Amino acid sequence: MAETLYPLEQLLEVKQDRVNKAEKVVQEKQRALEAEREKLAKLEKERDLTLHHHDDKLTQLRQALDQGSTSAKILQMKAYLKVVKEKLTKEEAKVKKQQEQVALAEKNLESAKLELQRKRVELEKIKMHKEEWEKEAAREMIKEETKETDEVGSLMHQAEKRKKKRG
Repeated sequence: MAETLYPLEQLLEVKQDRVNKAEKVVQEKQRALEAEREKLAKLEKERDLTLHHHDDKLTQLRQALDQGSTSAKILQMKAYLKVVKEKLTKEEAKVKKQQEQVALAEKNLESAKLELQRKRVELEKIKMHKEEWEKEAAREMIKEETKETDEVGSLMHQAEKRKKKRG
């Protein structure tokens, strides 16, 4: 007897394909998250450099005030310090915005992982169904073969009886 094919084989293939695609999406989201984190690290480094520069200039201004420098020089230092502080504020804003991008990338990665998990569960259900179906099909095939064997045996027995009656 020919072996019958699983009737939901195409569905199984579709589910497997969806799992494969979801795995690729998770990998893409992971790479995107890493890129966002690298950008954040770069921006934090730039901000930290600006902060150190600001602190250095502030220390320099305090020293100039303690030494009693000319007011023109002190005003010039204060004006420059104000420019550095504005730059520091801009750098902080960039860092904050990038932190939001990292949080968004993390959220996207998490949702992609959840979707992958859901699709894996669906695939696993279909695989379990296929296993059960194969077991049932094997049982049915054994029943059918047993029935055929019984019929053949019965026919042979009847043929033997007829042969004995005639002969």
